[in-house]
Amino acid sequence: MAPSADQRIVIENCAIATVDAGDTEYASGYLVLAGNRIESVGAGQAPEGLQNVVRRIDASGHLATPGLVNTHHHFYQWITRGLATDHNLFNWLVALYPTWARIDEQMTYAAAQGSLAMMARGGVTTAMDHHYVFPQGSGDLSGSIIRAAAEMGVRFTLARGSMDRSEKDGGLPPDFAVETLEGALAATEETVRKHHDASFDAMTQVAVAPCSPFSVSSELLRQGAELARRLGVRLHTHGSETVEEEKFCHELFGMGPTDYFESTGWLGEDVWMAHCVHMNDSDIAAFARTKTGVAHCPSSNARLAAGIARVPDMLKSGVPVGLGVDGTASNESGELHTELRNALLINRLGAHREAALNARQALRLGTYGGAQVLGRAEQIGSLEAGKLADLVLWKMDTLAHASIADPVTALVFGAAAPVTASFVNGRQIVENGRLVAVDEDAIARSTREEAQRLARIMAQA
Repeated sequence: MAPSADQRIVIENCAIATVDAGDTEYASGYLVLAGNRIESVGAGQAPEGLQNVVRRIDASGHLATPGLVNTHHHFYQWITRGLATDHNLFNWLVALYPTWARIDEQMTYAAAQGSLAMMARGGVTTAMDHHYVFPQGSGDLSGSIIRAAAEMGVRFTLARGSMDRSEKDGGLPPDFAVETLEGALAATEETVRKHHDASFDAMTQVAVAPCSPFSVSSELLRQGAELARRLGVRLHTHGSETVEEEKFCHELFGMGPTDYFESTGWLGEDVWMAHCVHMNDSDIAAFARTKTGVAHCPSSNARLAAGIARVPDMLKSGVPVGLGVDGTASNESGELHTELRNALLINRLGAHREAALNARQALRLGTYGGAQVLGRAEQIGSLEAGKLADLVLWKMDTLAHASIADPVTALVFGAAAPVTASFVNGRQIVENGRLVAVDEDAIARSTREEAQRLARIMAQA
């Protein structure tokens, strides 16, 4: 439940990076939260005479930013971390699909708890999960993921995924790991109707999300796009992740991934795609023209040797870009705040070198850029009056950061900063680096147990 609208929390004496349209910053400022909204933000001390102040926070030594927004993840992979560590994407998928195809509701719930906990304690206030593995008889997987997010207190988008192209059809997933076209569409529609909330302060939203060109049929893409637009929800998939995918699309469809997606109705301002590493100039122009969004996953791209996405070129062209953790079988840390730094450093290895990204651009990717990609830029992603009270207080006066004069530079270039407080919808979900609503130690135990149970099932298969 959101706090009462007439109750105020005052946060003072902190540096503030609003990430608004003008990149407004305050060396020392305040925030006033009223219920689940930001009432005011500015320099100096909070206004005098505020009524119903239930709490005052002296945030000296801290930087306040919008909460981080994760735009791509696969929560279930939390219980298959550390496997196939020396594989490229296609070989990695072939190695792990048989294991993933044996998950059940209990495993999925525990893995969602682990994934969400790691992100939330590191400053993520809005998370998403692209879940596309639905073994027959495995239980209510979508419901278990949504329940874990609600218990954690994070804002959440479930991208209800699907696969219908198995090995017998020339795809990568094993035959027993996919749904039928009709079954996938029906289950996706049911999930949207049951769980999607279109309101301004929604805590749960649902997107239509067939997995990838090499695991879904063209008809599932086409009908999935039609379904999403009929229901008024967003669309998500993987796109242009590897050179192998590009070759696959040319061989099977006679065109590259971007042209293929456009032919199936999958470019538009209601679409965002993960990775988009191998994009030529015309691909980027098509994304810019249609306002198709990108979830940039630098650590996963490096882990799977996929390559360096052309993020500076995308941003220059006007493509909406956010950051993603990606699944923790290809980014074992599971943290988004480290992706601020990795996005900046990895992109400087590309053609633009030191001019690729700066600290403030990296922070924007992880906040406002993510809100754009999820279609929620009017509600979250910047610290502005009227927006939802999703924000983080980063402790910047410890050994790790105290000698860096600029707090935004310290946050992005420096070590991962401790989170003193994280608020979602006006409620505090992290205090002094620990989760408020759930037991981290219990989650660690359950994820270990479920990982071991899955490993035993695989050993017996």
